[in-house]
Amino acid sequence: MLYSGLMTAGLSGVFFFLAQIGHANLAFVAQNWAGISSFLAQNWQELAGTLTGVLCVWLLIRQNIWNWPLGIANNIFYIVVFFKSGLYADMGVQFVYIAVAIYGWWNWLHGGVDHSELKVARASAMGWLGYTALAAFGTAVLYWVLHRFTPSTVPFADGLTSALFLTAQYMMSRKLVENWWFWIVGDVLVIGLYIYKHLYLTSVLYVIFLAMSVAALLEWQRAAKRMKIAEATA
Repeated sequence: MLYSGLMTAGLSGVFFFLAQIGHANLAFVAQNWAGISSFLAQNWQELAGTLTGVLCVWLLIRQNIWNWPLGIANNIFYIVVFFKSGLYADMGVQFVYIAVAIYGWWNWLHGGVDHSELKVARASAMGWLGYTALAAFGTAVLYWVLHRFTPSTVPFADGLTSALFLTAQYMMSRKLVENWWFWIVGDVLVIGLYIYKHLYLTSVLYVIFLAMSVAALLEWQRAAKRMKIAEATA
């Protein structure tokens, strides 16, 4: 009976504490609703981009074909966000993402043997070298364009992260496991860039992307291993 009484008292205390926190949060929201609603009105494109981005990567981890149309919606939102923030390379890259997404959508459905569904695969050593060189070349070109023709205040960082993400997007359209390494490196770099540009929601999004990209890398590695075993035993 004593133990039961203590448990009841303890649970009552926990519920009382949670209720107090809930009331405090509701009071905070009520007192600051004007500021919150103003923030959401000014940043709804970034919020929409955050939500569609998280859903898109979740679908990618599962190799779900619907990641592509959702990714296109995400790109459209971020065209607006990056234009407003002066990240012109990131803005321009969104148009390329859309084009690659359309190709990736088709390729995942028909890029396999005899136009069947494309299976996850590993890049060769020469492929690794080629994609790394492509990212380096893209960085140089984007830096030159941004430095010479735009008022960008971060031409190298903007060019580097955009080149990494473009390379990753193309590799993803070919369902190569190693695309996630390019996303991971780009995510780490771009988090700092977006904080510098005061895109706090987007920086939080890319922290989430970073964690999801690591999870995706592990999942795709397992899928590629299962595919190799299945081919060896076929």
